[in-house]
Amino acid sequence: MTSLGYLIAGNWKMNGTVEEAQALAAGVAAGASAAPPGVELLVCPPSLHIGAVGAALGQGPVRLGGQDCHEEASGAFTGDVSAEMLADMGCSHVIVGHSERRDGHHEGDAMVWRKASAALRAGLTAIVCVGETEQERLAGQAEDTVARQVRGSVPDGVDGRSVAVAYEPVWAIGSGRTPTVEEVAAVHKAIRAALTDLLGEENGASVRLLYGGSVKPGNAKELLAIENVDGALIGGASLKAEDFLAIAAAVA
Repeated sequence: MTSLGYLIAGNWKMNGTVEEAQALAAGVAAGASAAPPGVELLVCPPSLHIGAVGAALGQGPVRLGGQDCHEEASGAFTGDVSAEMLADMGCSHVIVGHSERRDGHHEGDAMVWRKASAALRAGLTAIVCVGETEQERLAGQAEDTVARQVRGSVPDGVDGRSVAVAYEPVWAIGSGRTPTVEEVAAVHKAIRAALTDLLGEENGASVRLLYGGSVKPGNAKELLAIENVDGALIGGASLKAEDFLAIAAAVA
C-alpha cells in the first residue's frame, strides 16, 4: 500500500437510469462510513448522470469521477466531454485508456497520454488503464505489454496525487475469469518497475496500482492482499452498493 492508502473505484459503464444511479449513489454513501481506515471510495457514473449522482453523494467522503474525457478543453467535438467539464461538475478523477476505449474506439497509448495530460490540466487524477489481451497472455507477453502501455500512456513528472494505474487483463473483464495471484503479482511488479523507470523511485512508488477484471466480494480479499495492489477498479460488482462496499471492506 502506498502512503495514499487504498482506492476502491466503481466504473458503472453505460448502465442505469438517472433514478437508478441516484439510488445506487445513495446506497454507497450510506455505507461509506463503514469502510476501513485508509480506504478511499470513488464512483464513476455515465456522464449524463454525474450531476444527479454528485447530488446524491452530498458532502460525504465518496469521490465522483468520469469514465473518459476528451483531450481538448473545449471545441467542436460533438458528443464528447472535456476534463474541465468533469471538474466543473465536481469530479476528482477520470478513467482514461480503458480497454473498451482502446479496443472499441481505437485509442492507442498516444491518445491515452493526451487524455491523461488533459486530466492533469483540469486538476483531476487520471486513472490510466493498461492490460493485455488473451493472445498476448498466451504468448507470454503480458508483462511487456503493460510496461509498454505505462511508458506510452503515463505523462512525465506525475506522482500518486495526480495519477493511478489500473491493470485490467482484457480477457478477464466481465468474463468471471480472474488471473492467479501469481499472475497479478507479476504484472503489478512490472508496472511498478516501469513507473519507477519513468518517474523516478519516489514518484513511481507513490502511484496507486489498482487491479480490475472480475473483482467481486468473493475474491477481493485475496486480490487486495497482493503486493503492489493498492485498490481495485470494479465493473459489474459496483452496480450493487452492497457488493461494492463489501469489496472495500475486504481491505481490512
